[in-house]
Amino acid sequence: MKRNLLTIVIGGVLIVIFALLLFVFQVRQSEVAVVTRFGRVDREQPTPGPYFRWPWPIENVYKLDQRIQNFGDKLTETPTSDYNNLLTSVYVGWRITDATTFFPKFAGGSVTVAERMLEEVVTQAKVAVVGKYRLDNFVNQNEKDLKFDVIEAEIKALAQKQLQVYNCGISLEYLGLERLGLPESVTQAVFDRMTAERKLLADKIQFEGLAEAQKIKSSAERKAAEVVSSANGEAFRIRGEGEAVAAEVLPVFQQNAELATFLLKTEALESSLKDRSILIFDQRTPPFDLFSPAVVSPAVVKPAK
Repeated sequence: MKRNLLTIVIGGVLIVIFALLLFVFQVRQSEVAVVTRFGRVDREQPTPGPYFRWPWPIENVYKLDQRIQNFGDKLTETPTSDYNNLLTSVYVGWRITDATTFFPKFAGGSVTVAERMLEEVVTQAKVAVVGKYRLDNFVNQNEKDLKFDVIEAEIKALAQKQLQVYNCGISLEYLGLERLGLPESVTQAVFDRMTAERKLLADKIQFEGLAEAQKIKSSAERKAAEVVSSANGEAFRIRGEGEAVAAEVLPVFQQNAELATFLLKTEALESSLKDRSILIFDQRTPPFDLFSPAVVSPAVVKPAK
């Protein structure tokens, strides 16, 4: 009797479990469920929890991941506005915003099919936007000329607008340039341009240095000329004063040449004996010939009549 009761309980539990599997489905936090009735979309369940359903073949439940999906497109060659080819690829983050629209659009809610369509849309938008900008907006030593943020925003806006036209229940969450490359035909031209820009910068710095050096040299020469001019003026002034004094005493010296010679020798001796010193000299050599006994002071010499 106890064994029959246990069998009945176990059978009842299994029936309940089987019934729950047939009539109840569970939606998790990261999912959104689409319920179809006889193959057509009937409703969606975006919030987590258990829900009732009719068993197959009346209703089927498809669960879609509503978290952000990521993918990157292929590296494609795109012409820029200045007729240079640029290799670009982008990374994209997207999510399902309307499950009842997304599900029938992509063969039972296939993410692979959706990403294939999304890649075509993003590539078309990328080609359209990249073609509006020059190559130096992507590759440049000056950060101010780079426009990555603007270009990425334009590509995202254009792709999102196209998705709204398609009405596929998809929204772009973010988009960015992932890789940039240059074809071999463009690489050498870019290097030549960068070399020319570097040379132009070097020439500019060299020219500014030469100009500054010339400025310093001119300033120094001007100051030197001012100093020389001032010194020459002072020399002329002193010479003029000396000539004026000489002009005053010259008549006296002309009247008594011996007196003039005696005074000059005296001044020379005073200059020689200014410091304490021992002199060894020849009495026959002026002005030391004043020490010779044969020399008579010109003060006592009387002019002949």
